Order: sequence, then C-alpha cells, then structure tokens
Amino acid sequence: MSGGADFVKGELTAAEEPLICPAKALRFFTGGFDRQKGQVMDINSTAFLMIDIQNDFCPGGTLAVADGDGIVPLVNRLQERFSVRVLTQDWHPADHSSFASNHEQAEAYSLSQMAYGDQVLWPDHCIQGTLGADFHPDLNTDKVDAVVRKGYRPEIDSYSGFFENDRKTKTGLAGYLRDREIKHLVLAGLATDFCVHYTAVDGANLGFQVTLLDDACRAIDLHGSLRAALQAMATCGVVVSTSSEIFA
Repeated sequence: MSGGADFVKGELTAAEEPLICPAKALRFFTGGFDRQKGQVMDINSTAFLMIDIQNDFCPGGTLAVADGDGIVPLVNRLQERFSVRVLTQDWHPADHSSFASNHEQAEAYSLSQMAYGDQVLWPDHCIQGTLGADFHPDLNTDKVDAVVRKGYRPEIDSYSGFFENDRKTKTGLAGYLRDREIKHLVLAGLATDFCVHYTAVDGANLGFQVTLLDDACRAIDLHGSLRAALQAMATCGVVVSTSSEIFA
C-alpha cells in the first residue's frame, strides 16, 4: 500500500446516523447523467468505493467468490476516471465471532444468534496480517486516498463500509466522505449481495447518491441473497449500471 493512503478507523459524530430513504424506482445511470433527473455526475464530488477486493475473496482464498479476481483489471481502469478513490478491507482477528471455527460444532454458512441478530458463520477469512487479508496483488492501490478497515472488533461482524452489523457502530467512512465534500458514490467489489449491498444501502440511507457497477462486482448468491440484495438496493434508490456508462 502506498504511503499516500489514509487509514480510517473509529467512530464519528451523530451526523452519520442513518436516514430513512424513500422508496424510489430503479434508475440507470447513463453517459454521466441520471436520465430521470437530467443531472450530470460531478466528478469532483464523486468517490469510487472499491469493496473488499482481497485475496480471501478471490479464487484460491478461504471465502472465494466465483471469478472474484475477474473484476480487477476493470476496477483498475475505472480508478482513472475518479479523483477520490477509497478501499474497504475486511480485517478480522483470528478469534472473530463470525468464524464458524470459533463455535463448537458449528458449520460454515450456518446461522448463529448474536446480540445484534442473526449472523452467518463464515470460514476463517481476512485475518489481520495474513496474505488472505491483503488486497489482490494486481489491484492498483498507488492512487488510493483512504483505506477503511472493518470487522476488527472480535464480537461483531461488519459487511457495510459504513456500519458494523449492529447497525450502530460506525467505521468513520461517512465522516471522511463528507469532509471531502462527496455527494455521489460509485461502487465496485466483492461481494454484490453482502458487503457491496450493505455499503450501497447504507450510503443511500445516509443521503449519498449511489451507483453500483454490476459488471465490476461479483456475487456469492447464498440462499437467494443476490435477489434480495438487488431488491433492497432498488428500494433505497441505488442506481444499478455498468462500467460502459462510465467510459461513455
């Protein structure tokens, strides 16, 4: 990682509390415009969020997403179109409560009841300081402005780049983006139906305009999770598009 990136960690102000977003029709972001509203995307107030493009989520990793590494060349090209670039990074301790291995006789991908609600128990992944937690080696990180680490508290998992899974504990990302005067978020990464989905919905709930680039993401699709994620994002007004519209 280049020394130019900031590491964002901790809790910020009450201004980051989620807002209730109204239901909106799914819109498609085309040629730099929101066709419904006729608004041009201002590149100076737009951030490109790259979600969890880490070795353990790519083929050969302990929680591999099919073709997860296939997005890396496209994500590298997309970075050149944005002036603010942010990476999120799963950063778990070895004793993390979301690991099936830390629950007696628990199976990976089963559900467990935590203080904050249901939690999928995952194979061990993205353990702090391991190769699996590193970003994919072909991912260009030289021009990244900030890295947001999440899931480092042993007792709570974190899918979203904004909040941990209790939906209260903040990562600091919203405050960073507001300090940078960001209004629009463009998302890529892994996995569409978990960390990308939760980040997109929280971003919309916090008042940001959010566009998800479908061809720059890959999904797990665990028990219908992809369909549910797409429905949740549509309800909150997240725009689903493709990279071709960014390059148009």
